[in-house]
Amino acid sequence: MPNTSKHNQNAKPFLKWAGGKTQLIAAIESHLPKNIESLKDLTYIEPFIGSGAVFFWFIQKFGIKKAIINDINTDLINVYQAIKEVPESLINYLNIIEKDYYALGTEEEKQAYFLTNRTKFNLKKAELVELASLFIFLNRTCYNGLYRVNSKNIFNVPFGKYVKPKISDPTNILAISKLLQNVTILNGDYTQTLKHCTKNSFFYFDPPYKPISATSSFNAYAKGSFNDQEQIRLADFTELLTQKKHLWLLSNSDPKNNNPADAFFDELYGRNLNTILRVKAKRMINSNATKRGEINEILIMNYPV
Repeated sequence: MPNTSKHNQNAKPFLKWAGGKTQLIAAIESHLPKNIESLKDLTYIEPFIGSGAVFFWFIQKFGIKKAIINDINTDLINVYQAIKEVPESLINYLNIIEKDYYALGTEEEKQAYFLTNRTKFNLKKAELVELASLFIFLNRTCYNGLYRVNSKNIFNVPFGKYVKPKISDPTNILAISKLLQNVTILNGDYTQTLKHCTKNSFFYFDPPYKPISATSSFNAYAKGSFNDQEQIRLADFTELLTQKKHLWLLSNSDPKNNNPADAFFDELYGRNLNTILRVKAKRMINSNATKRGEINEILIMNYPV
């Protein structure tokens, strides 16, 4: 594998994303397989791509030539496809939206513009590149960068009251587009990524987190929910990967933050002799500022550290 110092970290996440993993990268780097840099022709696979913080960091740092990303959220994957295939057109749309938004004088006008474009986005009648630009606009201007849909798959996050957010970022979009040229982009259930494995594959899982309290669920990023049964199904899938000798690392919330007796993940993943670690992270999306702060998150992997 190429010397990591030769790779520039040019491309970065283009979305604000609740639960984004930028703050966990240092902990993830410290707990990668010891031989990760010596594995030849390593394929990086991320079945729940989200904003891709770990993806962008990993493939640039290690000079990965083959990567697979997937998400069940079709709107999100459409944005990745637009950036990969038609970055200049996407930039043109974003430049127009940013200019229009900045020209609005009052918060009320900005909110009305936001709501008009949210409705347009939910109608899904525009072409792919325009829908991608609306997705990015809504992400940059909605409350806390949340992506949440209701049971009818309608994006319903309210206006975020940002005065002058960065909506268009041409330099980053072009850098991402270049990076994505050798990346396979999938839109479906995470299990389909198994078909794209190579001999040396490393999976990073960032699934919708298990809520740590009854009021802290932010995992409705696609129609349907990722409940405990889905967490169990994912654990079964990771065991299949272990049987096939693929390396994987998974992050999730720690139920013990709310209930010290809740050993859900310890029991679920501990049965197969996986490594389970707790690392510090900051919770930033609680509407109650007094409940934001440092908490534990879980890192689980199928190799020793």
